[in-house]
Amino acid sequence: MKKVVKFGGSSLASAEQFQKVEAIIRRDPERRYVVPSAPGKRFDSDNKVTDMLYACYHLAENGKEFGKELAQIAARYQEIIDGLSLTVSLKEEFDTIERNFREKAGEAYAASRGEYLNGILMAAYLGFEFVDAAEVIRFAQNGEFDSELTNKILRERLCKLDYAVIPGFYGACEDGRIRTFSRGGSDITGSIVARAVKAEVYENWTDVSGILIADPRIIEDPEGIDTITYRELRELSYMGFNVLHEEAIFPVRREGIPINIRNTNRPEDDGTWIVESTCQKSKYVITGIAGKKGFCSVNIEKAMMNTEIGFGRKVLQAFEDNGISFEHIPSGIDTLTVFVHQDEFMDKEQKVVSAIHRLADPDGIEIEADLALIAVVGRGMKSTRGTAGRIFSALAHANVNVKMIDQGSSELNIIIGVANEDFEQAIQAIYAIFVLAQL
Repeated sequence: MKKVVKFGGSSLASAEQFQKVEAIIRRDPERRYVVPSAPGKRFDSDNKVTDMLYACYHLAENGKEFGKELAQIAARYQEIIDGLSLTVSLKEEFDTIERNFREKAGEAYAASRGEYLNGILMAAYLGFEFVDAAEVIRFAQNGEFDSELTNKILRERLCKLDYAVIPGFYGACEDGRIRTFSRGGSDITGSIVARAVKAEVYENWTDVSGILIADPRIIEDPEGIDTITYRELRELSYMGFNVLHEEAIFPVRREGIPINIRNTNRPEDDGTWIVESTCQKSKYVITGIAGKKGFCSVNIEKAMMNTEIGFGRKVLQAFEDNGISFEHIPSGIDTLTVFVHQDEFMDKEQKVVSAIHRLADPDGIEIEADLALIAVVGRGMKSTRGTAGRIFSALAHANVNVKMIDQGSSELNIIIGVANEDFEQAIQAIYAIFVLAQL
């Protein structure tokens, strides 16, 4: 059996953290493929190595001297080397980085070096084979990730290796130009590796013991989630859950590989299991609550709208023509409301309004700003009566005015719109009625 283990930046920020990681890997011989991130913060006021690399490269790109800044990055790695009593030297690597910075190799190249160097150290410390992600993670010339070619190359390479370290976050085009995933992309690399080796489990080690039901910045000490499905996580990730990069779900989902979110600093905790499907009932009716501020609604009214074929298409064309995507579209007999990101909409609002009048000839349009959307997600909602009623009751008791409610046909989630100023209070009220009331 094979397990892929990915460790985040906080898990690899220092020699002490490396030692914790090594103990975790040695504890289970099935943990055969390791995906490291770049070193994160060692303490609150510290800098992440990736941010240091970005800043250093920006100096080089603008023709300014960057030797001191690059030396500070080298010192971070040397601290790890010394702390682990390794004999490996990164001098040649940093000489190459300095040369490529002066030749303006690109921001993606600069950002990727954090994972690349950490991968070298991790491989040396564990005695595993080092596999440069630039050799096995393939991007097309236009920058799009080539999943099928990557899977072929990676599978052929790793089938010959019993143990390997593959740095996260980056890959390369056919011509060798480095490309990166978006920030947090090491999660994606781990998922890609898990798919390629047909892993039993993809373990994602971070600094939290799994996924929490709600944001701890809003709910004090929220309960954890034992098991969550890919679909539930997708809904929550879209609305702000940040434990796992949402694109990391897709490579393992198609292979039915479960993800286990674990805590490097508390390896005895079971963490959260992310699975395709499960017969296990969640502890609560809901699985999680997530939300975002900064939306606005565009309410379009027209008498007998429901009888006019193509009305919705005409309204949405006005948004499409102005490069604006929509979030939700609740509708009534004579009304249709489009929720959009406020920052995308503000500068184009009058163009959109004019286009709607021109294309759909509505009776009236009303715009409301400063709204928040909250997703209440849970597979248990499907078999539980009165979930929406309990949400309305909790919000009414908390004096929160509901601007919109939208439930998908799967009965997996309910989306609620409230004013920005009521956002935190609404989440607290929903958490209280579904979680605290059962404790």
